[in-house]
This record gives sequence, C-alpha cells and structure tokens, in this order.
Amino acid sequence: MSETEAAPKGLITGPDGLTRCFWHGNLPDYLRYHDEEWGRPVTDDRRLFEKICLEGFQSGLSWLTILRKREAFRAAFAGFDIDAVAAFDDADIERCVTDAGIVRHRGKIVSTINNARRAQALRAEFGTLAHYFWRYEPALHERPESVTFAEIAANPTTPVSVRMSKDLKKRGWTFVGPTTVYAFMQAMGLVNDHIEGCICRQPVEDLRARLVRP
Repeated sequence: MSETEAAPKGLITGPDGLTRCFWHGNLPDYLRYHDEEWGRPVTDDRRLFEKICLEGFQSGLSWLTILRKREAFRAAFAGFDIDAVAAFDDADIERCVTDAGIVRHRGKIVSTINNARRAQALRAEFGTLAHYFWRYEPALHERPESVTFAEIAANPTTPVSVRMSKDLKKRGWTFVGPTTVYAFMQAMGLVNDHIEGCICRQPVEDLRARLVRP
C-alpha cells in the first residue's frame, strides 16, 4: 500500500464511520486484525513464537497473505508449540513442503524448526521468551509522543530492532532481519505504532500502561 492510497495522515474511515490506520484497507478480516490484535501487548510465549515465525514467512509477501493462511500454519506447525516444532524431523519438513495451505518455502520451513530450537535455548537462559523479547521494549526517551504515517513509512527499522536482530542472529536464529523484527515489535505491542487519530491508539496505550512486564 502506498501513501497515495491513504487518507490524510495515513488514516482511513471505516464502514462504521470510525477512523483507523489505513493499512487494512477496510477488508473485514484485516480490519478485525487491526482492531483486535495489532499492537496489543503480548507476553504469551506461544503467541510470540508464532508471530516471529510468521513474520519470517511474510518476507517478500504481504501480511494479509499470511494472516489468511494462519490457521493452516497453526495446523502444520503443531499450534506453534515450541517443543513440538523443535522435534520436527525430515518427514515433517517434507509434509510442510507439500502443504498447499501454507507458504511452501523450504528455507522458511527449516528456519521455523531451527528457530524453535533456538527458542528453547532462550527459554533456558531467560525463563521465558517474553522476558527476552520485552527487554527490547524501547525506553521512554526512545518512544515518540505521537506516530505519523510518514514516520512509520520512513522508518521500517529502528536502532532497537537492529539490536534485537543482531542478537537473535548471533544466537542462531534465521529470517529475523531488522525489518522483520520491527514488524514483530509493532504487532506484539513492544511499541504502539497505531497512528495518531486512530481509534486504537489510546486503548493500546492504556493496555501497555497496565501491562506487568515479564
């Protein structure tokens, strides 16, 4: 989606007359994801693992493509249970490669299994994935008071996402470049990138204010 497709300031009016970030294009499933999931803080390890894996699958594609295949991904990857995916073998790889319901990219499938094993190592070190990932929540002085479409479009990565990406790669994770990592941070609520004027910005801020950090 380009800026020319957006309402002023990157906002769009929905079928209910409410103003939101423009990127869901008022498609019902995408709008529901925007309203109910994107940016709301997550501390559940399974959901965090699922999201960072699906962001890896998104590389080169649209998130809408992945979102519409999410249930098939969950079925293929044991509900993104970390230990179950870490135990996948060559037969599971071939099963996933032939699964028409998901993105049949062998490298990304192998990466998901590898990352499950790396996630086990993170849990062993930090107790939970949530504890590791939320260490990268930007400090107060690193957060903008408001977010505009131009700022987001101009900054698909941040210094924090670069740091997390480098550390994950050092730990053996794959398909975790800084743009992928920043999209993960946005979706999981480590930052609130709902644009100023979006109906979800303040509710997400309120959820983040009440969140007990892991």
